[in-house]
Amino acid sequence: MIEVDELTKRYGHTTAVRALSFSVRPGRVTGFLGPNGAGKTTTLRMLLGLVAPTSGSATVDGRPFRGHPRGLRHVGAVLDAGDAHGGRSALAHLAALARSNGIPRRRVDEVLGDVGLAEVARRRVGGYSLGMRQRLGIAAALLGDPPVLLFDEPLNGLDPEGVSWARGLLRRLADEGRTVLVSSHQVDEMEQTAEQLVVIGRGELVAAESVARFAARAAGPEVTVRTPDAAGLTAVLAAEGGSVRAGGDGVLVVAGLPASRIGELACAHRVPLHELAPGARALERAFRELTADRVDHFSGGPR
Repeated sequence: MIEVDELTKRYGHTTAVRALSFSVRPGRVTGFLGPNGAGKTTTLRMLLGLVAPTSGSATVDGRPFRGHPRGLRHVGAVLDAGDAHGGRSALAHLAALARSNGIPRRRVDEVLGDVGLAEVARRRVGGYSLGMRQRLGIAAALLGDPPVLLFDEPLNGLDPEGVSWARGLLRRLADEGRTVLVSSHQVDEMEQTAEQLVVIGRGELVAAESVARFAARAAGPEVTVRTPDAAGLTAVLAAEGGSVRAGGDGVLVVAGLPASRIGELACAHRVPLHELAPGARALERAFRELTADRVDHFSGGPR
């Protein structure tokens, strides 16, 4: 579990993070969402002990990250897909990390297979594409089989197949009971990946709640659904936090849930759909409305 309590970081006259408090619990993917310059990366760096907070605290399972010996066994993180030395092979890079953290050598081969880099493991990282470097960063995060995982923009550089793979991986890790925090400024990415959201703007907390509840903050078009099992689908969507009203002839008008989530829930509960017509993206609308006056860019400075 991750706990952030009144966390503040100032750089001279610039406050990158201001009195930020939130928690991230295991068993679900939590999206860390905010505009560019909102303070997301600075917060993650403070969580990992790479940046000292001006005040407040950030802990992992009740202790600062530096209090955990052999850190990769406790927290796996991807902050920069380019942090592996370009002259090394992926195999050498991961083997060095394993050795320094007391991790069995066999884990190197396992994670290389998990991320799809086994066949290019002996090639120099300098020749990798951004997507391949992203996969290598994910492999490094998984190396110690940690209970807590932090990812900063993990889908950058991945092709469509890679994005689908990464989303599935994040959900699987959460389903295994791990704490998974994924930072992004891409709203549609979070809509399809996360269950919970922590939204910040100008280093301050905007919201900490479920994706459905946050999306419901936006006023606007609803999602039209046609199904022969209106009662069954209504019960499923209401349990997820959606607002459902009948529109006649098996049509339901749903607010508070994105069309993608409605489709997933219908599939999971074996409710047939004859029509699913999304309106404007509620999550994106809510994000824009709630962060419109909190957009800041630290030109050449911290994020």
